[in-house]
Amino acid sequence: MILDEVGRLLREEIGLHVASVGGAVVQYAVKTRMAACGFPEPLDYLQRLSSSRQEMQELINAVVIPETWFFRDREAFVAMVRHARAHRRPGAPLRMLSLPCSTGEEPYSLAMAMFDAGFAASDFTIDGVDISTRNIAAATRAVYGRNSFRGADIAFRSRHFEAVEGGHRPSAAVLDQVTFKAGNLFDPAVTPPVEAYDVIFCRNLLIYFDRELQQRSIGRLRQMLVPGGLLLVGPAESSLPTLHGFVSARTPLAFAFYKQDAAPPAEPRPGPSRPRRASPPAVARAGGVRAAASRPEAGPKPAARSAAPVEAPGAAELSLTAIQRAADAGRLDEAKREALAHLAAFGPSADAYYLLGLAHDASQAISEAIENYRKALYLSPDHRETLAHLALALERRGDGAGAKVLSDRLGRIADRSRSQ
Repeated sequence: MILDEVGRLLREEIGLHVASVGGAVVQYAVKTRMAACGFPEPLDYLQRLSSSRQEMQELINAVVIPETWFFRDREAFVAMVRHARAHRRPGAPLRMLSLPCSTGEEPYSLAMAMFDAGFAASDFTIDGVDISTRNIAAATRAVYGRNSFRGADIAFRSRHFEAVEGGHRPSAAVLDQVTFKAGNLFDPAVTPPVEAYDVIFCRNLLIYFDRELQQRSIGRLRQMLVPGGLLLVGPAESSLPTLHGFVSARTPLAFAFYKQDAAPPAEPRPGPSRPRRASPPAVARAGGVRAAASRPEAGPKPAARSAAPVEAPGAAELSLTAIQRAADAGRLDEAKREALAHLAAFGPSADAYYLLGLAHDASQAISEAIENYRKALYLSPDHRETLAHLALALERRGDGAGAKVLSDRLGRIADRSRSQ
């Protein structure tokens, strides 16, 4: 089957485990690229994909759908600033990496958080790396619509952005702090080999890999971090670092870990104290080329502000995190019980029904999984994770027509997201 072969090629190229994104997502991407190339026959397209690196990159761009916004999971930025304050060294800028950086919201958020915490431009550097050249182009263009500003508190926009045609653009001070590169975690031309970074944000990447590649990836991240360096991962990946020589930073909901046995600081203190893609990196800076000494500062900073205002997580959010952790750890019966308890306590929720469906899915209870996925979509019709997993479940049950409907829907959502 062509999708099996495409999946094999994607795994060889970027390490993607197709089941993690759903067969419907890959199927839609393949159909889109077939149409763009003018190939009505799948085997003709497969031949082109196997022989053309440009077409492989186009398929990667179609598969990797950005889903991010500024200060997503704010607790992670609080943990980063705490680490930066504790490890501040005169004349030695803090080196940070955002991988995957998607369309730039995360690395620009890092810059804004550092400026808001009182750091100068010379105190830190940020690299943003992503496998999608389309994402890198969007990050370099750096014009953001309303979908990139979520949550109740977007006061940072008035401090760090200017209104432009099509949305808002970060200030020159923020843009100049970030250098973008197209590539992946295992490309030595893009990511330095050893102890190159003090902080690495690698959130929601490992979930797309199989277990073997997850282990290799954690090992690669360890190599790139300095001793005592800080690694931040996504909620669904939080069980992995502690299995590979990291210790928790003990910051609730930050999913932050220290390399090796370095103990996290008790309190913030001021002052000093392999996939085969290995092509030359494409490097971009949204703010243009400037001499380091002439980088503008961020302007007046609120004296009492931390990285970004953080609201204490509510009971419902904590409950969902617990369900996710149980599912990630393979404690599927526990995840189901917790999801049902969450629904009883807090009422209908798309996220809760999605997690309940996921637990049933992993238990091979396809009918129950589909039922709960449908409930999640009733409450949140554009819930991407649910759409992808439901399409895959329908495919496994032989409902190709139903899977196609969801695949088309997912594609329209992706198109809307890219146009915003």
